[in-house]
Amino acid sequence: MYAIATTALSLAVLAAFALAAGGTWLIWKRRVYRQGALMLVMAAVLIANVLIWSL
Repeated sequence: MYAIATTALSLAVLAAFALAAGGTWLIWKRRVYRQGALMLVMAAVLIANVLIWSL
């Protein structure tokens, strides 16, 4: 794989973890359910994209 591709995959995984942590924090601490759930869905979509791209 090329260096730019591996860098993009790494950034996508880091972004997915940040989205999951932020979404969980929004739901548990701030009680903002819609935005928190959307962030968790976006994290799942990013992880699915990384899995597809890495095949």
